[in-house]
Amino acid sequence: MAAPRRDTRGIVDAAELFARVRFRRREPAEPLRPYLEHYWLIDWDLTEPYVSHVVPHPSVNVVFQRYEGTDGDGFAEVAGIGLDLFAQKLEGRGRVCGIQFRPGGFRPFAPGRPVSDWTGRRVLLPEALPRVPAAAAVASVLDPDDEDARVAALDAFLLDLAPEPDPQADLTMALVDRIRTDRAIRRVGGFAREQGLSTRALQRLFAEYVGVGPKWVILRYRIHEALERAETDRAVDWAALAADLGYADQAHLVRDFTATVGVPPTAYAQAPR
Repeated sequence: MAAPRRDTRGIVDAAELFARVRFRRREPAEPLRPYLEHYWLIDWDLTEPYVSHVVPHPSVNVVFQRYEGTDGDGFAEVAGIGLDLFAQKLEGRGRVCGIQFRPGGFRPFAPGRPVSDWTGRRVLLPEALPRVPAAAAVASVLDPDDEDARVAALDAFLLDLAPEPDPQADLTMALVDRIRTDRAIRRVGGFAREQGLSTRALQRLFAEYVGVGPKWVILRYRIHEALERAETDRAVDWAALAADLGYADQAHLVRDFTATVGVPPTAYAQAPR
């Protein structure tokens, strides 16, 4: 696995978020890297409330969090794939330590249920991982002020779960990586045939290990790329980008972007930063 990525894909108005909070990505311990994208750490101390928005990745996250207005000890939850734009109000002081799994990478840690059971849901840690002593895990991750100690606690938390080898999880992670990096993959049926699978078998595999279907993953990665382009380039050629991302025309890209982000891409690109 390469070092944690440095892009802002999925973060709406990333510049404003980074101006208000301290955001970092950290690499997990080597044995965990096949399963994880990265850890993400956020701390803030705000004089006025701020609402962050994220277009979720096709990933399960485990999130340890402590902030004003909640139980002072903090809590942890498993966040399944969010189907809609996610909003989080931040105010006062707070700390979050998150684990972003690779699509397909969560199932080896919780093999008893399909990942689709968590899609669109956020559940307290014991519901998804009943073997975990949740209070002790929350304290070990959130109490240290030293960032390296928090990362070490996240490593220990996951290593204690002893993920089970699962060839199907390995296959799923490889398939999603193909979708993420190969823009030529545009239709589920053709992609399934290339992998020697029926469309139905591919859909079942994704439901079990990713939590959403392959078509949803293809569309979500397109929107992530369009969002990042709009974030960094006010003069995007949307017709050219639509063609590059495999859309039939610009109108289809505009429709999907607007439905996901809440505003048309041209309005988003032109908004003051």
